[in-house]
Parts: sequence; structure tokens; C-alpha cells
Amino acid sequence: MGTMKQQQSITTLPPSPDEERRSRMIKYTVTMGIRMVCIVLMLFVHGWWLLVCALGAILLPYFAVIAANVHGEQRTTPVLRPGAIVRSRAEAPDDTSARPHTVTPDDTRPAAGGEDAR
Repeated sequence: MGTMKQQQSITTLPPSPDEERRSRMIKYTVTMGIRMVCIVLMLFVHGWWLLVCALGAILLPYFAVIAANVHGEQRTTPVLRPGAIVRSRAEAPDDTSARPHTVTPDDTRPAAGGEDAR
């Protein structure tokens, strides 16, 4: 039978744009949720905990945007693509007798059955 071509796998493809966008939105939402917790905790904590919560409330938006804009996982293996498609073309016969004969009105050769073509 011959050798089989390498089978393609869907796992070699990068994530779809919708999947990647959803993942980035989740990261951003979680980070901003932590920021909201820091803002609320600033009302109830004292001392150096207040400083930690204030830094979280101030710096987390920057890190949330950075984390959301970083593209997803970078693949080290290239995406496998199928090989080029080779079109099969039947070779034209070299013998001119194998070609069909076109009958024209002024053609006087006899038809294949021996009858007159007129």
C-alpha cells in the first residue's frame, strides 16, 4: 500500500481568536476583582496593611492591562499544514486516430458504418 501521510492534529493549531479573547477577559476581570477587594479592605484595615491595599488598588489596573494584552501561550512547534495538492492530469494520446473525428458539411469521407456521410 505505500506510506501514509502524517495525520493532522487539531492540537497543533493555536487557540481561536474568540478563545484567546475570552481568556484575556477572564484574566482582566479577576485582576480587577482583586483591586475592588483592595479598595473595600482599605476601609477596614490599619497600619501597613492599609499601604498594601492602597498599592494593590493603585497598581493592579496597570498589571491587569498588561496581563490582558499579552498574547496567549507561544507554541514552540510550528503549525502543521497539509502538503501541496497535486492535480492529476490525464496525458493526451499521441495517436491522432484515437481522437474523435468532426464531420463538417463539405467532408466526403464515408461514415464509420460504411454509409455515406451526406
